[in-house]
Amino acid sequence: MSRRYRVAIVGAGIGAQHVTGYAANPDLYEIAIICDRDVARATALAATCGAAVHADYDEALLARTDIDIIDICLPPFLHFDAVRRALEAGKHVICEKPLCGSVAEADALAEIAARTGRVLMPIFQVRFGNGMAKARHLAATGALGKVFMATVETHWSRGADYYAIKWRGTKAYELGGAFLGHAIHAHDMLTTLLGPIKSVSGATAIRVNPIETEDCGGALLEMQSGALAMVSVTLGSANEFTRTRIMTENVTIESAGEVYMSSKEPWHFLPRAPKDQAWLDAALAGAPCGKEGFDGQLALLHAALQTGAAPPVTVAEARQSLELVTAIYHSARTGMRVELPITQAHPAYQSWG
Repeated sequence: MSRRYRVAIVGAGIGAQHVTGYAANPDLYEIAIICDRDVARATALAATCGAAVHADYDEALLARTDIDIIDICLPPFLHFDAVRRALEAGKHVICEKPLCGSVAEADALAEIAARTGRVLMPIFQVRFGNGMAKARHLAATGALGKVFMATVETHWSRGADYYAIKWRGTKAYELGGAFLGHAIHAHDMLTTLLGPIKSVSGATAIRVNPIETEDCGGALLEMQSGALAMVSVTLGSANEFTRTRIMTENVTIESAGEVYMSSKEPWHFLPRAPKDQAWLDAALAGAPCGKEGFDGQLALLHAALQTGAAPPVTVAEARQSLELVTAIYHSARTGMRVELPITQAHPAYQSWG
């Protein structure tokens, strides 16, 4: 019999997006509590899902035995401690991006999750789209052949109104800039498709807003497969778009989904000579199609909890995303190419700042 898990969402800002994902899976989850120090904001969100409201993280959540999952939707600088305490209280944990503030912290959380026997799932909902699913299917079946080159463009617009929230744009509270908070989803999609990174050369700049963290940047990635990738991010684009292009031996792929959910259809798949459209249509046959975004990731999590399988996004995968951020920031600061993986011996292991 399928179990219905009781969830407490901590943080009623970004937590509103998570509510929609649970609402799309009503047989799998019940939102029991919305927890936020801003009680008015928590009350407004709780009214949409029939949840109780609490303002205290310790008394309302960690001490309760009727909560199965704690969903962390707090500002980035609070993630590590909130996740650690929830795991040690015996809860399964979901956490918004970025999971934490360093590769060292990611390793620490992986150890705590293993020790407590609890599941920790980072949120990378953008990975779960039906356009992306087709590309993953081609990669998994070997239909791509040799990957030559990829580009990822995260070109958005953010101004003074966005940074009016006091923790945004600060190194102490947001922990990083456009690479960490905005392009991280598109770059997660890239490594999901192309595999691990071998080396990174990056540059960052503050060009658009008077903030502490970068709002423009670019990086050259050498993948372990030998493929190359160029990634760019800006928060000063007049028209917003997120675009991934992958050029391979057999296919060229281009995303064309929504700005903030670029894994959705439509994606364009073009056969490269000597392959033809009939071959490509056959290669795409059998690609999965299902729930997308938060809806899809949460549905897959439930299946993993029921069977004891790994969650649809693992701490190791979140670590990989943090390694890339660490490498870009270290390269930008030193002018040197950074080799991956980031180990305990690396000077940026404890902090990319």
